[in-house]
Amino acid sequence: MSVEKNKAIVKRYFEQVWGDQRPDRLAEYWEEDFVYHDGPSNIEGLKTGLTAFLNAFADFRFTNDLFIAEGDKVVARWTIDATHQGDFMRVPATGKQIKFSGISIFRLSNGKFVEVWTSVDNLVLMQQLGAIPIP
Repeated sequence: MSVEKNKAIVKRYFEQVWGDQRPDRLAEYWEEDFVYHDGPSNIEGLKTGLTAFLNAFADFRFTNDLFIAEGDKVVARWTIDATHQGDFMRVPATGKQIKFSGISIFRLSNGKFVEVWTSVDNLVLMQQLGAIPIP
């Protein structure tokens, strides 16, 4: 697939799965035997994680800040704004507004994700939730 087609697939993934809050659509984008470095190892694990996030931050707003693509890889920088409305990572709902960002690198083959790396600023997120004190 072309670089532009790969970018379009990643953009659609963020819009249709994250933006529309549709964990049921994950299998459309992920190859069955994908590798998610430091993440879930199967579609059910992805669904569980996304559902937990949606339960904790139902009002989240997802912004795609940047897409860069080369060869079979697409890099996406994104930001999430939300209200902490449910348990998340053992932190009970606080009602606090949060904002954090991350970068995901997708390697695609035949229009699906076969390998993914994601880096999220969890320290900032947990500080905003009050789970880790701000020095």
